[in-house]
Amino acid sequence: MQDGDALAAAAESLIGARFRLHGRDPATGLDCVGVLDLALRSIGLQPALPAGYSLRSRRVAGLAAIAEACGFTAAQGDILPGDVLLVRTAPCQFHLLIAARTGRFIHADASLRRVAMLSSRPDWPVAGHWRLPDHI
Repeated sequence: MQDGDALAAAAESLIGARFRLHGRDPATGLDCVGVLDLALRSIGLQPALPAGYSLRSRRVAGLAAIAEACGFTAAQGDILPGDVLLVRTAPCQFHLLIAARTGRFIHADASLRRVAMLSSRPDWPVAGHWRLPDHI
């Protein structure tokens, strides 16, 4: 299994976990960064993801460097399984989505209070698109 497919499968395995801001444990809850953190760890990577961030922010400083440190490269065009999208859900709020193997997206949904699968890509503006190197 390629890294992107493995990352997608790992994220899919977290569907149903409770939501908790800054959460990094599926037993107590995950946020979108926690979903990515656990999915990367489950495929053998040791991510250097931020902690202590606020729910609202006008910009995300240093995100390209964080993505690179986690093994990602910037991507364009088609979205493939395991791709990570940074979307702007509101003027001062960013959110991470992981592309599933089914063309859907996994994310930690604060309103549903759990990790869920979106049936399609939402209309939120994309602020970043990254991919693990096996799909380059």
